[in-house]
Amino acid sequence: MKYKSEIEKRRTFAIISHPDAGKTTLTEKFLLFGGAIQTAGAVKSNKIRKHATSDFMEIERQRGISVATSVMSFEYKNMLINLLDTPGHKDFAEDTYRTLTAVDSVILVIDSVNGVEEQTRKLTSVCRMRDTPVIVFINKMDRDGKNRFELLEEIEKELNLKLHPMTWPINSGKDFKGVYNLHDKNLILFTANTHAPDEDVVKIGDLASPVLDEKLGEKDATLLKEDVELVDGVYGPLNTEEYLQGKIAPVFFGSAINNFGVREMLDSFIQIAPVPQCRPTTEGEVCPGDEKLSGFVFKIHANLDPRHRDRIAFIRVCSGRFERNKYFHHVRLNKEVRFSNPYTFLAREKDVIEEAYPGDVVGLFDTGNFKIGDTLTEGKNFYFTGIPSFSPEIFKEVVNKDPMKTKQLEKGLLQLTDEGVAQLFTQFGGNKKIIGCVGELQFEVIQYRLLHEYSASVQFNNLPFFKACWLTSSNHKKLAEFARFKQNNIAEDKDGQMVYLAQSEWFLNTEISNNPDIIFHYTSEIHK
Repeated sequence: MKYKSEIEKRRTFAIISHPDAGKTTLTEKFLLFGGAIQTAGAVKSNKIRKHATSDFMEIERQRGISVATSVMSFEYKNMLINLLDTPGHKDFAEDTYRTLTAVDSVILVIDSVNGVEEQTRKLTSVCRMRDTPVIVFINKMDRDGKNRFELLEEIEKELNLKLHPMTWPINSGKDFKGVYNLHDKNLILFTANTHAPDEDVVKIGDLASPVLDEKLGEKDATLLKEDVELVDGVYGPLNTEEYLQGKIAPVFFGSAINNFGVREMLDSFIQIAPVPQCRPTTEGEVCPGDEKLSGFVFKIHANLDPRHRDRIAFIRVCSGRFERNKYFHHVRLNKEVRFSNPYTFLAREKDVIEEAYPGDVVGLFDTGNFKIGDTLTEGKNFYFTGIPSFSPEIFKEVVNKDPMKTKQLEKGLLQLTDEGVAQLFTQFGGNKKIIGCVGELQFEVIQYRLLHEYSASVQFNNLPFFKACWLTSSNHKKLAEFARFKQNNIAEDKDGQMVYLAQSEWFLNTEISNNPDIIFHYTSEIHK
């Protein structure tokens, strides 16, 4: 009975958005409501040194952006909430895509000034592919932005999302007066710079109440009545089942920086958001109610605490009960492993736990045993499917600027590329190290972290490659022959798998048609 109730009290979700939409600020307000932090950090202010709780890496503090997924757990109204704050920057979309496989629902933050942006489209399309339930938070209502009806229409059209307003704004920008809660039928008045989680809530039994005119003024009260009548007529009550199926997205309006409109969303979230869900595996679905433990690694982070050079593998528990010091089966390595110090996280702060349940994200101290996508079970051999892997699009040679630090450089390259945001290749028959990434910013982060976490100084030289393809063939002679003829374009990945680095799409297509005995794979997933 306890096992079932533990599952039912858990909610695991990610916050996603385009950069600068206010995602990290919203994360902090959630933590404030959950009592996990006492003061909100000032994001992107160089004058204020209280930085965002979830942006723990030094480079994130300097750039004012999130470049790694942060994992945070907190309690709110007897619910245990596992919140994953993801990077907004497009160069780190891989980390976000993988994180979306580890959550049961998503909160999408949209900037009311800029509306739907490029990264919003990409991330939402991943949610649509998986039918992940989405709640939309339209942020920065205290700034002059788009008309509320036009904004809803834009979101529905651009993101292919059917929306359902749960709160409704009264004006915007300098005239923003608050929101009307369409579900609870009350008025929440806006006050700027609200750091305490208290809001001025006015109970209104009926929109005809004279209190409305008194609080808003006759003009705004009349407009609100017209808006609410229109919205109620179009949308009606929320169909929770359709939300859980990913067909409808509830919408809330507010201002995260002012801690406004957040409580209403959080209260609705814990009521309607899904409990931990079933997950697809190579042996069929695994569900939270299954007694035997299973879980998968969706993220690895080196040097979470720079003083201890630790490496943490983040595992999403999918079924059964995870227990400290109990032996579990590492499927890929086919060996039994146990963990004496499993952690839960509040950004950089971590606490040792005795047990964890489906929906929980556990940090495991790792000495190099784990890779993204690895599965832990209680004896069975299967893998969780649908964890994405990407072919790099930008390639650079790693040049060591300090030969005295060669060992530190090699260790740093191995550990940082294990995190999944970049891939490491060694040129065939030589020692040239090549890093492959999806975006330019990743190289900047790797260079910074190599220097500050491993004391290794490097420069990156551009290489003229367009795509990496993993090679397999039942004809080993043909494969060896191809590697010999094309050795300038052949490399090995960290697992010793052969990779062809194509200069252009034309070269790649030519090699594919000239070598029918060789299969060119666009990701390394084949080697599972």
